[in-house]
Amino acid sequence: MSVETISPAPIVRRRLLPRRLTLVVGAGILLVFLVLALTAPLVAPYDPIYQNAEVRLQPPSLAHLFGTDNFGRDILSRVIWGARIDLQIAVIGVLFPFLIGTTVGTVAGFFGGVVDAAFMRLVDIILAFPFLVLMLSIIAILGPGLGSFYIAMALVGWVSYARLIRAQMLVLKSSDYAVAAVSLGFSRTRIMFRHLLPNAIAGSIVFSMSDATLVLLSGAAVSYLGLGVQPPLAEWGVMVAEGQSFITTGWWIAVFPGLSIVTLAFGFSLLGDALGELLGVHE
Repeated sequence: MSVETISPAPIVRRRLLPRRLTLVVGAGILLVFLVLALTAPLVAPYDPIYQNAEVRLQPPSLAHLFGTDNFGRDILSRVIWGARIDLQIAVIGVLFPFLIGTTVGTVAGFFGGVVDAAFMRLVDIILAFPFLVLMLSIIAILGPGLGSFYIAMALVGWVSYARLIRAQMLVLKSSDYAVAAVSLGFSRTRIMFRHLLPNAIAGSIVFSMSDATLVLLSGAAVSYLGLGVQPPLAEWGVMVAEGQSFITTGWWIAVFPGLSIVTLAFGFSLLGDALGELLGVHE
């Protein structure tokens, strides 16, 4: 009686296929928006801030695929140009909290003691306030604009990254290779940033993709409230705010930039899930 050998290849492919599909779709969405942002002057059919009263509030047509707004501006052109600002918001709004949080969490987790206790008290103070309320308060103090938004995100958003890195550092600093590095006389800075941090940062990288979604939505919300990007610049949150008064007569003014926000946020979310699976963070 022969015994059939079952190859593990089909099983492996079945497990990897969803991960690859999620990664490809997420990366593909981000790539499309990135290409649109970089080539906006070439692919946008009209000037995003040009006003033409003769075509105001025109529904989607061959001349204006996404229609026009109450000032006669082409919605498609404004959506394409808005990708530049919203991608910038997602990247810069994550970058500074990531750098600050990674540095603080590494130092606090490695040294422990008084340094770690002081860090935890600061974290408790920041977490005592709702995220959006604290961010809006900082922007209101500094004044509306993207610069104020980035400062507010840096002052509030670093906490999550610091907590993730700190938790990993508390575990890794007792590992065999960390003890060996200490016995070899390596400096604390080298041990922290060359030996421990590369092994602790995977979770923060995955989290940054999900955090980009939160930052993107927060940026749109701040612009919607009039505290972010100021008109007439094309930004999706501003466009949604401008279109809310015409939702029954000119639904396309708010719907298309709103769909762009959701689609880009979905791309970041898919990419984060795929990276989490590939790096073993979710396992």
